[in-house]
This record gives sequence, structure tokens and C-alpha cells, in this order.
Amino acid sequence: MTAIDAVAPGLGATQACRALGCSRATLYRRRRPPTPGARGPRARPPRALSDAERQAVRAVLDSERFCDTAPAEVVATLLDEGTYLASERTMYRLLAEDGQTGERRNQLTHPRHARPELLATRPNELWSWDITKLLGPATWTYYYLYVILDVFSRYAVGWTVAHAEQAALAERLLAETAAKQQITRGSLTVHADRGSSMTSKPVAFLLADSGSPRPTPARTSPTTTRSPRRSSRR
Repeated sequence: MTAIDAVAPGLGATQACRALGCSRATLYRRRRPPTPGARGPRARPPRALSDAERQAVRAVLDSERFCDTAPAEVVATLLDEGTYLASERTMYRLLAEDGQTGERRNQLTHPRHARPELLATRPNELWSWDITKLLGPATWTYYYLYVILDVFSRYAVGWTVAHAEQAALAERLLAETAAKQQITRGSLTVHADRGSSMTSKPVAFLLADSGSPRPTPARTSPTTTRSPRRSSRR
């Protein structure tokens, strides 16, 4: 600005600003003397609520009648009764000053539940079984591998390969494996996912009624199983 002021008397303010790449409005703004009180506090609008009126609005919003009501409903209700305290925006502004603009109603909170876990401390105490689809030798042909694993030893206590996934095959495999391993009633927990064969009635009846294996509760998330040797997530 000093250079512009030096050459402006001879060239003119417009030519000096153009030559030095400066805006002429910026030059005039810098030359304008500061106005006292120009940036002072904003004057209170004449229609603004007084302190007593603001407290009255706060008392209505926090009353037992309107404590769970939105400001729009408060304004409408009071207008039906022939009363006007403040606009909806003014009520929101007062609530914001008090930190009450969030959800004012009581919300239902669900407690955090622990992830279900199964613990295997010895063989034949916890089994986990699943069915895997294997690609066959020809196009669009598949085999289905049924495998039952002992979680403690990671040993495949039973398995079979079939041309289809059927609940009857799963029931027979579980029954034959339980008989082969000499499982006594109530000593075994069988875990599986939510597949169609795992949740079928034949398998459920076998686990619930016909002998040794006992069913685990239904789960929708993977189950963590732990043993004294190591821990794994299935």
C-alpha cells in the first residue's frame, strides 16, 4: 500500500492499483479511518424477550406437562389454549443455551451381553460339525463333506461324503459317531451354525431326545471355544 500511495498522485489510484495488481476497493478500505464502536457488541433487538420472559418460557418447557414434548408441539398446544409465549425457533434457541436440544424423552437402552463361549476341558466334551461343498469331476457336480470335530483334540471323530445335503444323513452320522465314541447321555455338547441341516427336525430330535448328545442354544454369531492347550475361534 505504501508503493501505491507513492505513485498514485502521478498515475492515479486506478492505474497504480492495476500496475501493482491490487484491488482498488482494498486501497480505499485501507485509507478509510476506523469508525469508533463499529465492531462493538450487537444491540439487543427491540422485540427480543426480556430476562423474565425467557425464564417463563424455560419454566414452561421444563414443566412436567411439556418436558417430553418438542417445541413445535408446545407452540401449537399453547396457541390452541390462546397463549403465545415465543416462537418455535426461540424455544429451540433457549434449549440450546441450556444444553437441552438432544432427545428429551427417555430412551430404551439394551444392556451389552457377553459373547457366548463354550469351554472344552477334555475329549468328547464338545463337538463342532459342518458341511462343506466340494467340486466334483464334471461341470455342475458337487460332493458334500460332513465333518465332526472334537474341539479339545481337533480330531475328526466322524466324517462322510455324500451326493447331497440331507438332514437324514446328518442325523445318521451324528448317531453313529456318538455310538462309536461311546458318548453317555448329557456328557456332550454339539455346536453348529444355522444351516438347514443343522436346524432340521431330525437332527434336533436326535440331540434332544434319542441319546447322548445334548443340543447347544441357538447362536447367530461365531462361538469362541477354548481349551487348556490353545484357543481358537470357530
